[in-house]
Amino acid sequence: MTEEMTLEEQGQVIVDFLDGLVKEYEASGQARVVEIDEDRIEVAIDGSDLGFLIGPGGDTLMALHEVTKTVLQRKAGAGPRARLRLDVAGYREFRRAELAKFVEEMAEKARAGGIEVALEPMSAADRKVVHDTANEIEGVDTISVGDDPRRRVVLVPTDE
Repeated sequence: MTEEMTLEEQGQVIVDFLDGLVKEYEASGQARVVEIDEDRIEVAIDGSDLGFLIGPGGDTLMALHEVTKTVLQRKAGAGPRARLRLDVAGYREFRRAELAKFVEEMAEKARAGGIEVALEPMSAADRKVVHDTANEIEGVDTISVGDDPRRRVVLVPTDE
């Protein structure tokens, strides 16, 4: 039996794995633990020319996130594991800002035209950004429809 790993030790496992991955690709970047709270570790990879780790629409980043969770699972053993949030080159904040701007535009279209506007299927994290952004906009509400991976948000005009 192995001892349970602390969150700090789990963070180091993640950083070591990601640094090794970046090195194997001969890229310029380094992983670092950004924040650790009671059950969550946030790790960022900073550097230049890391777009290959993000991929179109963040798809590669999402896959890297899953692989990193699997590595942590195997190294941490049976003990409790932290929830992981992974970012590459500030992509998540950039994506959040761009998505919020897009939602504002589509919400205006829904309100002005009195029509429902269905957005493209997106990840749960992106849907949360859409719901949170739309909640701040008067005259529009949101619903989620469909099943993963084709689940999407629909912006619905309200009578306000």
